[in-house]
Amino acid sequence: MITAIASRVEVMKWMEDFVHEKMTEFLKSVEDSWQPADLLPDARMENFFEEVKNLQERARDLSYDLLAVLVGDTITEEALPTYESWLMSIKDLPTNEESPWMRWNRAWTAEENRHGDLLNKYLYLTGRINMREMEASTQYLIADGFDLQTDNDPYRAFVYTSFQETATNLSHRRVAQIAKKQGDGMLAKLCGYVASDEARHAKAYKAFVGKIFEADPNEMMLAFEDMMRKKIVMPAHYMRELGVDMGKTFGHFTDAAQRINVYTALDYTDILSDLVKEWKLETVSGLNDAGERARDYLTALPDRLKRVAERMRSPQLEYKFRWID
Repeated sequence: MITAIASRVEVMKWMEDFVHEKMTEFLKSVEDSWQPADLLPDARMENFFEEVKNLQERARDLSYDLLAVLVGDTITEEALPTYESWLMSIKDLPTNEESPWMRWNRAWTAEENRHGDLLNKYLYLTGRINMREMEASTQYLIADGFDLQTDNDPYRAFVYTSFQETATNLSHRRVAQIAKKQGDGMLAKLCGYVASDEARHAKAYKAFVGKIFEADPNEMMLAFEDMMRKKIVMPAHYMRELGVDMGKTFGHFTDAAQRINVYTALDYTDILSDLVKEWKLETVSGLNDAGERARDYLTALPDRLKRVAERMRSPQLEYKFRWID
């Protein structure tokens, strides 16, 4: 542990050895990674068309809401260029090409890139999706960008990624469970692989925040408080369809996720509660008065949000996405 840290620049520099050590724990090498081609029908094989037919038969019984959530998840994963650009824009991270932080960003991006490729190809093969409409939504999301309200600050950014990667893991895992119940074991397997990656990435960002709490507890506490007062918005909150105003599509997407229990208001609360425990907020020392007030706010927030979430009703199905024929 270091003391008298003067700036975020110094904290990020101090953490480089930690990031380097954890790289192999939280990321896999290319040689050890699955690829989409491992999990989908192989067009080189004689039985390709038979496998595609079987895939389409399994996908035929997937519910409308499950398909809508899967398409939305896929669009989110495919907007990866936006997320990489955002990570590279964070202030105070060492920008030397071979610094552990830059190597982390590139390797994380490389792992994440497989997710959109895999899910896109699966959806294309099902024959149930209007791919042009879906592709247009992906282009919109990348072109429109987003505002995660992290102010290009590494402390706020890592709170966001800790929360978001945990939520993404949960979403893909729940889609896998529902797909299995609806008879599509292949989709369950695909989403399980993606969820496994997201779980590792969530652990990484949580570990980064935990390390920052060791070096700069007061500023880290204030950054956490600020992000939760603003509320964590998912990276696809600007998602839209051709001819549809920005904001409407994402709202209907989250309604579908809530209806089938893929991601709910209670899940948001549970993730926050887990982060409070993960980072041991109750025992953090070295706080000034503002930091103490921030801790009080954060430790009380999960119960307050839970009471609100429990009163929320599941939204009714009342929207037809342009993505689904």
